Amino acid sequence: MVSPQVRREQVNLACERGLSKRRACGLISVSRSSLSYQLRLPPKDAPVMQAMKSLSAQYPRYGHRRIRIFLRRQRFELSWSRTHRLWRQAGLLLPKKPPRRRIATGRPRAFTPGALKSEVQHPSA
Repeated sequence: MVSPQVRREQVNLACERGLSKRRACGLISVSRSSLSYQLRLPPKDAPVMQAMKSLSAQYPRYGHRRIRIFLRRQRFELSWSRTHRLWRQAGLLLPKKPPRRRIATGRPRAFTPGALKSEVQHPSA
């Protein structure tokens, strides 16, 4: 499945190669009226994305849920789904947590002092 924006770019590429718009739209199965459609979301989301990127740089361990709280404090009213969509569009990710250091399992463990006392028989017994 190809998005409408990608199909529009394919039609423009075909027109640059010498095909007419009518012929290119017919080959790629795009209606000609959709070529003139302008997306409304990028201009609307630009200030939110900018604020989200700056907050993410300031707080690198915070995810989209916590950043949404900060955005609401800056008077950007966002639903959780819109916040998540913008977070993914911006390509923001949390850094991977460093792996935990585990006790080595390949070598035998030393006995604890309490375990040795129970194994040793006292001469008085």
